[in-house]
Amino acid sequence: MKFSDRLTDALDLARKKTLGAAIGALATMKARRDEETFSIALIALSAKIAKADGAATDAEFAAFRRFFDFPDSEATKVRMIYDLAKQDVAGFSHYAGQVARLFDSDSAVLEDVIDCLLYIALADGAAHPQELSLIEAAAETFGVTPACWRRLKAAHFGVDRDDPYAVLGLEPGAAPATVQARYRELMRQNHPDVLVARGVPAPLVKIADGRAAAINAAYEAILAENRR
Repeated sequence: MKFSDRLTDALDLARKKTLGAAIGALATMKARRDEETFSIALIALSAKIAKADGAATDAEFAAFRRFFDFPDSEATKVRMIYDLAKQDVAGFSHYAGQVARLFDSDSAVLEDVIDCLLYIALADGAAHPQELSLIEAAAETFGVTPACWRRLKAAHFGVDRDDPYAVLGLEPGAAPATVQARYRELMRQNHPDVLVARGVPAPLVKIADGRAAAINAAYEAILAENRR
């Protein structure tokens, strides 16, 4: 091979390596930017849900804090964003839209966000109709089906004897084999290892833990009902 050919090959290889490094760096930058966008949106959505009933309470911030894990060095920044967002509910749909765009191909993450908002709405003892209205609007923005919305809400509210079926997203009286299959499917979807592998943000992994507990409780309730 001529020296000129070897030089050309070497330059091509160097360009490919440089391009690969640049693409990798851009991908990393985008991931970080998306993570920051999601974090700010989740903080704002949580604060606006807390404000929806007229007063954002310390209990609601504490509920948010339990799920949104951040280093002490970020505490001032997070609290500033939260306090600004809790002044009113304006902009709620904007932040919901941001989250929807970031996770438009991962419906499970969007369901986790709804779970988070429901948890915060109930942190002060009762969910106000305005809080539920905003959360339902977010669910619609996320493309959550009515059946899924009913299932998510049922995990937080005990309203009638059919709740265990609603938590699993089933009709009352579903066959035992159907109940078992649905239970296994939901537990697979909410296993922490699966969520981490899928790149689900850490705060939502905690929320999925709570959902898994509700799924377990609902399944046990149906088994007990069937035994009776």
